[in-house]
Amino acid sequence: MTEKPPVEAIDRALLVLTELAAAGPSGLTLAQIAERLGVNKSTAHRALAALRLRDFASQDSGGHYLLGAAAVTLGDGYYAEEHLAAAVHPALVALSGEVDELVHLGVLAGGQIVYLDKVEPERPVRVFSAVGRRMPAATTALGRALLARRVHEDSALAPYVAGMPERADAVTAALAAARERGWAGEWEENEPGIACVAMALERAGSPIAAVSVTAPRDRLEGEGAPRVVAAMRRILPGLLPPGLSIAGD
Repeated sequence: MTEKPPVEAIDRALLVLTELAAAGPSGLTLAQIAERLGVNKSTAHRALAALRLRDFASQDSGGHYLLGAAAVTLGDGYYAEEHLAAAVHPALVALSGEVDELVHLGVLAGGQIVYLDKVEPERPVRVFSAVGRRMPAATTALGRALLARRVHEDSALAPYVAGMPERADAVTAALAAARERGWAGEWEENEPGIACVAMALERAGSPIAAVSVTAPRDRLEGEGAPRVVAAMRRILPGLLPPGLSIAGD
């Protein structure tokens, strides 16, 4: 038996939002919305009027209703950097506990990666890292995981390797490898003896952040990196906040 919504008007408005989101930029006419909801036009119009008042719906010159700016920005607000770190933190804790290594969350800011969060195991010798630290995106596994999903032409990579032309070929090869296998790597390029593997996180098909595991190179060589990647694919999906997924999965 289908549960009856406690407030039908609110439920109807939410259904309208769902239909407008699914319709995309082409929008829907009043008649189409009424038909999809199984209500008459006047009922659908009242729901749309309430949504338009708060900018959750809009209407173009042709009479089609579209998802409004307030609705579109809800997700962006939820996934703002300060919220994203808190939302993903439980997944980082679980991953670090599983692989017993340092785990980071990072986002792109121009040509750099910004480290938003980190979780590290209790070890007598630790890898240096700091929340808020910035590194060139092209030389980090976090950055490469994101660039592999965003940059599809070699010519578009130029801004990310500006000032380091000698590394352009290596970065191009690293991104190609990341696209092929679904994860990015970095081997002693930023710190002697230290390596890193990373996977991008996406929302609605767009990469917005990346998660990495950092460890001494000898622990990631051979079967080490595939083992860590397998753990990421096993653990992260069930702990990521709604709307986020591992890129490519």
